[in-house]
Amino acid sequence: MIKELLFGFLLICSSLAKHGHFGRDNKPPRRARLQANPGPGPGKKWLTLNGGEPLVIAQGGFPGLFPDSSGAGYTAAIAMGVPGTLKYCNLQLTKDNLGVCLPDIKLDNCTDAATKFPKQKRRYNINGKDVDGWFALDLTIDEIMKDISLLQNIYSRASVFDFVYPPLQPDSVFGLEPKGKLWLNVQNEAFWSAHQLSVVRYIDDSKEFFIADYISSPEIRFLKAVATGKNMDLTKTKLVFRFLKPDEVEPTNKETYGALVKKLGMIKAFASGILVPKDYIWPVGKDGYLQPATTLVADAHKEGLAVYALGFASDVFSSYNYSYDPALEYLQFVDNSKFAVDGVVTEFPGSASNAVACLAQCPNLGPKVANTLIISHNGASIDYPGCTDLAYKKAINDGADIIDCNVQMTQDGVAFCLESADLLGKTNAAMAFMDRSTTIPGIQPKSGVFTFDVTWTEIKSVKPLIQNPFQSAGFLRNPKSKNAGKFLTLPEFLELAKKNSSMGILIGIQHAAYLASKKGLDIISSVNLALKNAKLDLKQQVLIQSDETSVLAKFKTLWPNYRRVLLFSKPISDAPKPVITDIRKYADAVNVVKKSIVQESKIFFSTGSTKIVEEMHAANISVYVSGFSTETLSMMLDFYSDPYTELVSFLAEGIDGVITDNPKTASAFMRSPCVDPKSTAPFVFNPIKPGDYLSQVEPKVLPPAAAPIPPLQVSDVVDPPLPAVNDAARKEESDSGKSGDDDDDGGSKKSGQGRLDIDLVTMSLLLIGLACVIFGFGC
Repeated sequence: MIKELLFGFLLICSSLAKHGHFGRDNKPPRRARLQANPGPGPGKKWLTLNGGEPLVIAQGGFPGLFPDSSGAGYTAAIAMGVPGTLKYCNLQLTKDNLGVCLPDIKLDNCTDAATKFPKQKRRYNINGKDVDGWFALDLTIDEIMKDISLLQNIYSRASVFDFVYPPLQPDSVFGLEPKGKLWLNVQNEAFWSAHQLSVVRYIDDSKEFFIADYISSPEIRFLKAVATGKNMDLTKTKLVFRFLKPDEVEPTNKETYGALVKKLGMIKAFASGILVPKDYIWPVGKDGYLQPATTLVADAHKEGLAVYALGFASDVFSSYNYSYDPALEYLQFVDNSKFAVDGVVTEFPGSASNAVACLAQCPNLGPKVANTLIISHNGASIDYPGCTDLAYKKAINDGADIIDCNVQMTQDGVAFCLESADLLGKTNAAMAFMDRSTTIPGIQPKSGVFTFDVTWTEIKSVKPLIQNPFQSAGFLRNPKSKNAGKFLTLPEFLELAKKNSSMGILIGIQHAAYLASKKGLDIISSVNLALKNAKLDLKQQVLIQSDETSVLAKFKTLWPNYRRVLLFSKPISDAPKPVITDIRKYADAVNVVKKSIVQESKIFFSTGSTKIVEEMHAANISVYVSGFSTETLSMMLDFYSDPYTELVSFLAEGIDGVITDNPKTASAFMRSPCVDPKSTAPFVFNPIKPGDYLSQVEPKVLPPAAAPIPPLQVSDVVDPPLPAVNDAARKEESDSGKSGDDDDDGGSKKSGQGRLDIDLVTMSLLLIGLACVIFGFGC
C-alpha cells in the first residue's frame, strides 16, 4: 500500500514541480497561504456562521479523476486544495468491526471485490430495501486491504487508474498530512448495528490513531449516541446531521427529511451543523435554471447551526445559470451577498478552492494580472447565439479584450458577421431555405445553405440559433436564449466596437478567392470600405485574420498598422524554419487550435507539449489559441474539468491569447491575483505539466498511439494571389437568383432545372432540423 500511495504523491507533485511550483524545501506546494489573516483579505468578512472562510471538503479525495477514496485522490486534494481542506471518508465497517473508506456500501460498485471474492455475493435489507451485492461486513480488513483494488464508480469518468490503488482506512487518510483534517460520514449505522457491528465502538477504539474533525450521519439515534458517549470530546469533533432526499424517511424518528428540515431547533440539540444536498438551498427547476433560494441557510444560522452543501461535481450538469463554469456555482453558494454556506462537499476540491480563495468577493472587473489577450469566439457564444448583438455585448461586459467578426457575404453583397458561410446550425435556415442546400467541397465537405446564395433580407427573416458543440453528450447552452439576438452587418459590428474605445476587434476573412472568382463578391473591398467608414479610434487594436496568405498580403498594403493573423484550423505539430520565415512575411500572429500546443491521446489525456510557441516566438510571431470553453468535454482529462486549471496550464506554455466561447471565465482568471505565482495573494493557480498523467498509466491499458501530425510545409502556408473579381458571375447570380452544385475546384455546374437535386442524406438532416425547430427538441 505504501508503494501505491507514494505513486499517487509523486504523480501529483511531479507535475507541479516541473512548472517550478515547489519551494526550496521540496515539499508539495499545497498552494500555501502567504497571508495569515482569515477570509479573502483585510476588512472583508464572509457571511458564514462564524465569519470565516467556507470549508472545502474533498469527497473521497479527487474522484473526478482518480477512483473515489484512493490515496492518489486524497493526495491530489491536499496538493490542489486550500490549506485546511477536509478529507471526506465515507465509512464502511468490516467483519472484524474495523473501518474502511469507500464511496458505496456495495463493494462491487467501487472495487473489484466481485472478481476477487466471487462466492461472497449476498442479499441484505438496507433501509427497507433488498440489496444484492458484495459488502464490507462479509470480509475482514486484511482481505479488503490485501486483495481488493479500487475502481472508478462513475462510468463516464476515466477508468485508466482502475486496479491501481487499494482502499484506505480512516487512520491512513488522516495520516496523509501532519494535521489530519478528517470528515467521517456514517451513512448506514442502523444496518451495521443490526449485524452486531458498532460504529461508536470503532470510533472509541481508534481515538489513539485519529480523531475526526467532523462526523456526519443521516441517523438521529447514532448522532445522539455519539454526542453522549463517554469518550467523545465535542470541542474536537463536530457532529453534523446529514439530510437525504426530502421524501426519504429518517430511521429513528420515522419522519421524512423534508419534514425534519423544518425542525432545526430539535437538530441543534444533538448537532452543530447540517449537511444538505445543494438543491435544499438553491433549487433548480425542471427547465434547468435556478429558482429563488430557500431560507434554509438563514434559518439554520439563526439556530446556531452551520450549513454544509453537498453534491458538487464539475463534470455533471447543474444549471444553465453557470454557463458550465464550476466556479460560478460555488460562488452562488458562498458569495451571493445574502448568505454563505459554511462549507462545500465536492468531488473536485481544486475547483472549489479556486472559487473560494481566488474568485470570491471580486465583483468588479479590476486590472488584468496576466497580459494574455482575451479574444471572443463569436462573442459570448456560450450564452447567446454566436455573432449576435447580445453575444457581442455580453463579451464586452464580461471583460474581453477583443471581439471577433468572421465576415460573410450575402448574395446581394452585404458583409455581416457569422462564424462560417453555412447558415445551417447557426440559424433556423433548415426550415426557411431547404431548397437552397448545395455542396461545395472547396468550402466544406457536407451540404449547406450558404450566405452567398441568399440575400440579406432573407437572412434577416431567419432566427439565430445557439450552437451546442457537445449536444450529443447532453450539454446544451442556455435554451431560454437559443434564438435570442440579431445578426450584425460589419458596419454595425464596427460601430458597436467604436462605442467601446478600449475594445479591440478581430476581422476574419475566409474563401476570398472563391467569392471573387465564382460569386463575383469582393470581400476585401467590402471589409476595407467598412473599416474606412468606421473611423475607429487609433488606439483600438485591430486584427485581420485569414487562412489565406493572399488576403493578409492585401491588408498589409491597405492597413499596414493592423496586425495580421494566419489561421490554422487543423492541428499542427511543428513549423520548420523555412515555413516560419514564410509565415513571418505575411503575419504577425497565428491562430492555432489547442492540440497544436498540447497534444492529446486517444484516451483524452495530454501527451506533451509541442514547440510551436517556442518556434513562433523565435520569429517574433504571437500565438493565439482557439477552442477554449467551459464545458468539461472541451478539456483534456488532465485539467480536472476545470477551465481555470486549463487556462493556467496553457499560459504556462507561453501563449499570447486565448480565443474563447466564455470570455467571462477567462476574464475572471486573468484578473485574479492567483494568476501571479509571485503574488502575496492567499493562493496561486497551479499549471499541469502536459503528459505527466499519461506517463503514469499502465501501458497495457493504453490504446495504440495516434499517428503523429506531420510538420508544416511551405505549401500548407503560402497561397496563390487572389483572382480578379468575376463581375460576370455576380451578374449571373443576380439575374438567375439561383444556385447550383459546385465541384471540387469551386466551379459551378447547374442542373437542368437550376436547382440542386438534394440527396436523401441531406434531405433527412434538413427534416430533422425542421422537426427540432417545430417541436423544440433543443437541436
